[in-house]
Amino acid sequence: MTSPDASADQVAQYLRDNPGFFDANAELLASITVPHPHGGRAVSLVERQVDLLRDKNKALEMRLAELLRIGQENDAIAAKLQHWTRELLRVRDVRELPARVVDGMAAEFSVPQVALRLWRLDAVHADLPAAAEVEPEVLALADSVKQPYCGPNAELSVAAWLPGGGGQTRSIALLPMRVGAAPEAFGLLVLGSPDPARFQAGMGTAFLERIAEIGSAALSRLLP
Repeated sequence: MTSPDASADQVAQYLRDNPGFFDANAELLASITVPHPHGGRAVSLVERQVDLLRDKNKALEMRLAELLRIGQENDAIAAKLQHWTRELLRVRDVRELPARVVDGMAAEFSVPQVALRLWRLDAVHADLPAAAEVEPEVLALADSVKQPYCGPNAELSVAAWLPGGGGQTRSIALLPMRVGAAPEAFGLLVLGSPDPARFQAGMGTAFLERIAEIGSAALSRLLP
């Protein structure tokens, strides 16, 4: 004996195999009722299909709105990046570059905590605040970071460079400064925030990579 499930499968397969069935039996579309998904009342098959299409359209509209929002945010960030880059290109005194990089992060991108350390600079720039001595482990850390790191401030030693010593820093981003694809970094730009969601592990880093590249290109003028 055929089970109810098997009969349902057979009916479904029959309708798939005979797409013209409802053309020949149009009255069934109005007479067949199904439970309403949001209530106990029954609705016609046509009305249910309309509800499904309406829900699908609503989901598509929400997705489109989200994509538009992301696009607008990306456009705004790109404009800020362009302005920051332009300001760096206007700097004539190379010794002003470290401060301009740091100030730009705060002014253009609203990063509340920013610090920069540089090493292997030309000897004439050794007195710059950004050229303060760093520990060997920091050099190794910067060399090991091949792309911007984002995540919680897990008591990273470089967080101490930030205003307040990093005590209020909940999330952090590390951007190594290097010349092109050189394996060795010549500096580290540290971005911090009291907001744990500002620099999350797994977040997109495309713009941070551009910031690292542009900052590196500008600051490389301080190298021998």
